Amino acid sequence: MSAGTTPERPASNGVAPLTYPDTLIRRILSDTKTIAMVGASAREIRPSFFVLKYLLAKGFDVIPVNPGLVGGQILGKTVYADLKSIPVPIDMVDVFRGSDAVPGIVEEALSLDPLPKVIWTQLTVRHDEAAARAEAAGITVIMDRCPKIEYARLSGEIGWNGVNSRVLSSKKPTLGKGYQSFGLNTRR
Repeated sequence: MSAGTTPERPASNGVAPLTYPDTLIRRILSDTKTIAMVGASAREIRPSFFVLKYLLAKGFDVIPVNPGLVGGQILGKTVYADLKSIPVPIDMVDVFRGSDAVPGIVEEALSLDPLPKVIWTQLTVRHDEAAARAEAAGITVIMDRCPKIEYARLSGEIGWNGVNSRVLSSKKPTLGKGYQSFGLNTRR
């Protein structure tokens, strides 16, 4: 394993695990401003709720997408039925749906103008064919990762809980906005 990569873990399904350089993840999380979260939930116990809450606290503009909650709000953000209903350009599509839903979400993302820069699927969500289609259109694809976890890992916040972030640095973290908020992009 080289520096800046995620260690491989055995895959029970025989598919090789995915690895991404820390520099790529850091660049995405630093450059992204607007995130469409497909599968966002208003239920506080759902992972999509607390990921949305965390990303909002880090200064991202997170737009919830859930056809069952259209017109309502989650954490003060209006919920949209689908990607094409969102009235602003999207930098990243964060997918909180099962792997079988990814091809349809990628097709919808490919119909947007402008195209999103990134399609990111959550932990355990992977669809290699849909990812190849998005990448062929120039979209960066990250699969089987959580932006909340990656942000906390790369900013050093995850270490506060005793988790090994696999990131060593002699640089003092830059304090961002908010309580104990170290950030990757302090301009937010």
